[in-house]
Amino acid sequence: MELQKKLNTTALTMIGIGASIGSGIFVTPSDTILRLPHYGWALLPWLLGGIAAYCGGLTFAELGATRPKAGGVYVYLKEAYGDIAGFLYGWCVLLIINTGALAALGLAFADYMTFFYPLTPLASKLLAIGVIGILSVINCLGVEYSDKLSRTFTGLKLLAMLAIIAAGIVAWVQNPNTMMSGWHQPTPTPLFSGLSGAFIGVFWSIGGWHHISYVSSEAINPGRDIPRALLIAVGVITFTYLAIIAAYMAILPMEQIITSKKVAGDAVAHLFSGGGKLVAIFIAISIFGTIAIYTMSAPRIYYAMARDGVFFQAIGKVHSRFNTPANAILMQAVWAILLVVAYGSFMKVIAFVTFMDIVFMSLAAASIFVFRKRYGIPSVFRVRWYPWLPLIYLIISLAFVFYTLMDLNQGAIAGCAILMVGIGAYSLFRGQKLKLHP
Repeated sequence: MELQKKLNTTALTMIGIGASIGSGIFVTPSDTILRLPHYGWALLPWLLGGIAAYCGGLTFAELGATRPKAGGVYVYLKEAYGDIAGFLYGWCVLLIINTGALAALGLAFADYMTFFYPLTPLASKLLAIGVIGILSVINCLGVEYSDKLSRTFTGLKLLAMLAIIAAGIVAWVQNPNTMMSGWHQPTPTPLFSGLSGAFIGVFWSIGGWHHISYVSSEAINPGRDIPRALLIAVGVITFTYLAIIAAYMAILPMEQIITSKKVAGDAVAHLFSGGGKLVAIFIAISIFGTIAIYTMSAPRIYYAMARDGVFFQAIGKVHSRFNTPANAILMQAVWAILLVVAYGSFMKVIAFVTFMDIVFMSLAAASIFVFRKRYGIPSVFRVRWYPWLPLIYLIISLAFVFYTLMDLNQGAIAGCAILMVGIGAYSLFRGQKLKLHP
């Protein structure tokens, strides 16, 4: 039994937007401005992140349109570099990237609930576990339910962000000096270190649009729907992020932004009483919707690995009634819950996730050069201005990887350790594949 083709351009676009807009844009701009206390320089990493996402989106549009298979990035890596590259990506998605993001988002959701009701650390973990578990079960019931969740919550979070942007426009008209003062600051020093460090929050916030590729085998018309969805999603994300950061700058003085741990809530609370609670509701909706997408998309990778014979065979089964990779979804939920128990902190998980994600995304983007050399120019969809756009994406992404390695933070070290364990695990599963397919 195979996965069903039920996702059109709109559904795929909502998956890309919803997977990107989670909690980051409501929190990380404070860190960006702390590292770069000049509004022009502070916006630069977000602009570069948007350019990287646009170039990456076009690159992945070609890869996805020409290889519309379940697993997306896993498929590109496997076909370009061999089975072990695809396996190690799926291994890291399961143990680090997607489950780590789920754990972080679940904990962030619980943190925002404390705005309305005090929760003990244990209660916060239980709430995070409950949200991950419930949404995983819903995604087992059918891709149409996942589509409805994605459309509903992505639409709500975009409305919330538009409200903050509108508030920023009003604040700027009433008092333009609040924003302009931030443009008259001296150039930050050391500049390169500040720019590099700011990319942690930028990549965490902007990343996620590639989840479209994970479900590409379920696209109704891959050659048309995948490129359109990727480009629309990246464009909406970039414009919305730049506009909402500008809104923060128009509403709050720079000193208050830098010290704020909930900049979105503080910005709206600055305008009217009760604004903080209102924003907390919107952020909770945003996080909830992102968890719904993450519990649905990445299990297609484990499903593809199992179908290729390099993972547990039961994970490659499609539910006979719901036509979903239910075993893969539930396995992911169990590991994400274990990470919630082990870490218990949103900030501890971010570096753990982002480093390995960008490493594999860079390798996947580079596969376009391998495929072009091997098969020539594709007829379904081709990236414009090749090879410059893929190269721009790689340069920006690899600069972040290099900086993180030089810093040798705990997230990078833990990611590399799990990657090494994955090499041993691949040897075991490869033996299983040889027995099944001698």
